[in-house]
Amino acid sequence: MKRFFTSESVTEGHPDKVCDKISDGILDELLKQDPNARSAIECCAAYDTLFITGEVRANASVDYAEVARRVIREIGYEEGTFAADRCNILQKVHGQSADIAMGVDASMEKKAGGDAFDLLGAGDQGMMFGYACRETKQYMPLPVVLAHKLAKRLTDLRKSGELSYLRPDGKTQVTVEYEGRTPVRVDTVVVSTQHADSVSQERIHRDVKELVVKSVIPPEFLDENTRYYINPTGRFTIGGPEGDAGLTGRKIVVDTYGGRCAHGGGAFSGKDPTKVDRSAAYMARYVCKNLVAAGIADEVELEIAYAIGVARPVSVFIDTFGSGKLPDDVIADIVKKEFDLRPAAIIETLNLRTPIYSKTAAYGHFGFPEFPWEKTDRAEALKKYL
Repeated sequence: MKRFFTSESVTEGHPDKVCDKISDGILDELLKQDPNARSAIECCAAYDTLFITGEVRANASVDYAEVARRVIREIGYEEGTFAADRCNILQKVHGQSADIAMGVDASMEKKAGGDAFDLLGAGDQGMMFGYACRETKQYMPLPVVLAHKLAKRLTDLRKSGELSYLRPDGKTQVTVEYEGRTPVRVDTVVVSTQHADSVSQERIHRDVKELVVKSVIPPEFLDENTRYYINPTGRFTIGGPEGDAGLTGRKIVVDTYGGRCAHGGGAFSGKDPTKVDRSAAYMARYVCKNLVAAGIADEVELEIAYAIGVARPVSVFIDTFGSGKLPDDVIADIVKKEFDLRPAAIIETLNLRTPIYSKTAAYGHFGFPEFPWEKTDRAEALKKYL
């Protein structure tokens, strides 16, 4: 049975990603000075103005505007209304709510005399999802892997000077054809890239197809019927916040699995690891990847749900889409037995109090071996259940 699935990505110069990178840049600066910093920083960017807001509780002194200008400059916005040294920056950052802090500082279980990992309660209620599959070596769905690689390739060619006419903003999209659950070909590639006014669309089409698409997508997935839409509007010179408003946390599907599995709705960037929106989503990915690497299933989706101020999850749900070597409810019990899903334990297991978050803010949070939640160090031990 033929099926088609599409995922997208965006470059770091996309207005939403500009905001994500600034939020995570500020978080990293806070964590460098105070590993126990609490942060939920959000940004909004539009035309010539950046608004930085949110809550912070930290023993640190960080110039938020200075960090923002550095990030904007590193992305490549040094001209136009949103140039790093020209844009207006407004700030409205306040301390963490005492009502929220009360539940995080001492969980319901800790108040009843629990152990060390009961110290932290979940920073909010909500459900977080993780996912892994055997489709690629990254244990990720192929469409989102390719979309991220195309977006990153645009940025690399721009920053290296090989395609100096490229500008920071850009979007990519890949549609993969499946036979059953096996990817067999790429059906459609969409690339929209901001560019200098002087370059012709003909050159952009030629360069993107040859230097971006064909350098990223394996040739066995491309054929004479693959469709290419490169700058389909015909012009893309105004980009970034100058062209459209940006907001932290708006690209949550780009950040995760490209729409392949459910999403709880919580964003990642700017949030310290006591926020289970972020840390539990990372842990869910870690669990799923180890289950697949152990051979317990070929595809796994995990949902973990929390109540604010409570350390232990209120539910753990597994769906293996029929690929499990054990029943899904049995695998859920294995997860609860083998993985400690309390926030303090997650933070320790994945070493989340270190300033690693700026690297996650573009091209996806999953599938990159340098991130601790991508380790498969529990896979061998899990094989005992087979």
